[in-house]
Amino acid sequence: MEIDISQFFPLFFEESAEHLADMESILLSIDPSSPDEEELNAVFRAAHSIKGGAGTFGFPDMAVLTHALESLLDRVRHRDLALSAPMVELFLEAGDAIRMQLAGHRDGTEVDQAKVEALCQRLQAMVGPAAPLASSPASAAAEEGASPEQSAPRSYRIEFVPPDNFFNRMVRMEPIFDELADMGELLNHARIEAPDSFEQYDYERCLVSWELQLTAPVTPDEIRDVFMFVADDDEVSIETLNADDAGNAPEPVKPGEKAACLLPAEPPIGAGGGPRASSPREPAATPPGRKCQDHPEASSIRVGTSKVDQLINQMGELVILQAMLAQTAQQFDPLLHQDLHHGMQLLQRSTRDLQESVMSIRMMPISFIFNRFPRLVHDLAAKLGKQVELKLVGEQTELDKGLIEKLADPLTHLVRNSLDHGIESPQQRVAFGKPPVGTVTLCAAQTGGRIVIEVADDGAGLNRAAILAKAAEKGMAASEEMADEELWQLIFAPGFSTAHQVTDVSGRGVGMDVVMRNVQAMGGRVSISSQAGAGSRVLVSLPLTLAILDGLSVRVGGETFIVPLNSIVESLQPKPGEINRVGDHSTVQVRGAYLPILPIGAVFGIAGALQRPEEAVVMIVDADGEQVALLVDELLTQHQVVIKSLEKNYRKVEGTAGATILGDGGIALILDVVDLVQLWRQGRVAPPGAVETRTQADAANGGEPWKI
Repeated sequence: MEIDISQFFPLFFEESAEHLADMESILLSIDPSSPDEEELNAVFRAAHSIKGGAGTFGFPDMAVLTHALESLLDRVRHRDLALSAPMVELFLEAGDAIRMQLAGHRDGTEVDQAKVEALCQRLQAMVGPAAPLASSPASAAAEEGASPEQSAPRSYRIEFVPPDNFFNRMVRMEPIFDELADMGELLNHARIEAPDSFEQYDYERCLVSWELQLTAPVTPDEIRDVFMFVADDDEVSIETLNADDAGNAPEPVKPGEKAACLLPAEPPIGAGGGPRASSPREPAATPPGRKCQDHPEASSIRVGTSKVDQLINQMGELVILQAMLAQTAQQFDPLLHQDLHHGMQLLQRSTRDLQESVMSIRMMPISFIFNRFPRLVHDLAAKLGKQVELKLVGEQTELDKGLIEKLADPLTHLVRNSLDHGIESPQQRVAFGKPPVGTVTLCAAQTGGRIVIEVADDGAGLNRAAILAKAAEKGMAASEEMADEELWQLIFAPGFSTAHQVTDVSGRGVGMDVVMRNVQAMGGRVSISSQAGAGSRVLVSLPLTLAILDGLSVRVGGETFIVPLNSIVESLQPKPGEINRVGDHSTVQVRGAYLPILPIGAVFGIAGALQRPEEAVVMIVDADGEQVALLVDELLTQHQVVIKSLEKNYRKVEGTAGATILGDGGIALILDVVDLVQLWRQGRVAPPGAVETRTQADAANGGEPWKI
């Protein structure tokens, strides 16, 4: 049966991308003057793994470039060549070219072959001619500073016993044999197991193992590196032979020749047992030190994002169904239907546990985005002639994968702006009494139910005079009396830029506009603070997830709203003496602090909502570090709610973060506390009766309920 090898391409593409990311991260942090040996070995292993996979899956163009890269890395890690800054830059360029080739095979994008060939030539030129072997191992070791085992040819016996599913993984041995033959003189012998009888199970097993003899000036670790991509350490045994122990194999494989992979045309029937100890009907025991496939540390699975999204959607439907059943069960007497109520409690607990487990699958560390910025800062700083250090804080903070994918562009624009507009040149920084190296900090942290990402720099800060002048030039409403926080918001306007000339980095006035639009589309907010000469700070606040949250349902008039549970500090019913009125506004005194009261009914224009705090319930909530009091008629119940997008199904409703479906099938808006506070402060309140009741909404939809 012929297996389509292309089904394994996505796995190779993903693993190669991970290897390239690891290479880039190490190269950006390595010190060329005193490189760490383990870091050099890690870069070499990454390049070697990509080369092995490219050869196995039939991508010879990638194998050629990675082979040239691997050859130079091999000389560097063995101290034949000294690592230098230009060499590190060349390694980074080679990584970019391999990434381009990878995209060409994966996405069908165009590959610049001239650039690839030029890189291969530059890598080969740096490798130079191989140093000749000395007349004796001792003298070679003394000249090169290496041990005799590294420089003198040695003979090794290599035994490779692959796992049963070896060929089912579409692994080919020819590239392995070719690479070993390039090292020296290779003798190859294939041992084929011949059981007494064959069954279907035997055809699905690998019945061949190899005994090789290699004579080459290499170390056992270098031989083991050749098998790195196709075998575990316990599947390859390497024994150093004495001169008298060197055996003979059928035919040597010389450098440049192709080694044959010996397999039987048909499984022999009735043949005697082969040299392998295990029988096909009695699988061999797991060797000592080898991890079983079901070991917790070795088990992992790659799942497409579409399957994860489908699982999240089904989990949301289950949460809604559980809420409907719980509301129905409340109609039955708990004394007469104890089993029913007990079962509903168990269902609620199991649903919550399942929801937390499913949501954890969707959460990813924000390092998935942060790790791309060291290279961006490195290249952009070199282009601008600036010295910049990037600091990453809170990389392990987890965020919904759907948000992570949409967050890359806004953060890229913010970091580029910090380098181009914020950080000064080394000469300017020294003149201002600053160190020549500027600092850009990327920080992520979880605050309540939101993720706050900070992009800060210690540069010149925002230029208030330049922003006012640009606003006047564009005819925007701006004046000297505007507060800094209000003035800084002008830079998010489309086409707004204070750059004197347009470059490939900035000047078109689209970057900050993209930041604002993308962040708002994710239900987030952007705020800026700046101090002249000390730098600026941009805060991006996002919801932790876009799927399910814990909320408290409240009644305001005839409407039901959901307040995110992580925003609630406490709830109370104030006494008349704790209420203070200042004009049209009221405050409530809570433990010596006077908090402004924000009536939800007035914000949304709900007729029939309670207006007197003494008669209603005051809910203290946290709005990005500031506490305010929401005025609601009644607290209903706490439950999990599934977030549904209003923009896709209805329209944008200010002050809300979406909607959800209640247990009775009705719709409830999910409040955005920070947005509510901004609406209230701006005096943007709706007239009474502005929010449609559920009956009115159903009538407007032709008698059909809202479909969120």
